[in-house]
Amino acid sequence: MLPLRHARWWRVLSVLILVLVLIAAMSRTFWFFDDLGRALSRFQNADKWVHGFTFVVLSVWFSGIVEKRRYWLIAIGLMLFGLLIEFCQLQVSYRAADWVDMLANTLGIIVGLTIAVAGLGGWGPRFEDWFSRRHSH
Repeated sequence: MLPLRHARWWRVLSVLILVLVLIAAMSRTFWFFDDLGRALSRFQNADKWVHGFTFVVLSVWFSGIVEKRRYWLIAIGLMLFGLLIEFCQLQVSYRAADWVDMLANTLGIIVGLTIAVAGLGGWGPRFEDWFSRRHSH
């Protein structure tokens, strides 16, 4: 993990984000965004785009708090998380597991880590510095 003043909070927030993603993946519909769910259902392969985008965001999130030399751990961890989602979806009748979802997840991870390597990675300490300067007055 990067040298963060509030590392414990970053970890807690990271776990909460993963739990929310898992809950959303296991929900019957977009229960928290009914209108968004209906809008997305009109697009072909919307589910795959949602998977990809979600894993881009997760990759960028974790790249903000993890050293660049450990980005490979982000990739493996998120791929395992994607497998967990698909396994959980196999266990219920109202969701379907799909290997193409895993492909979308993987592409999202690649895009997210590419964005991180291009300059967005390591944003956590920068955010903490900005926040402390803004609230030190």
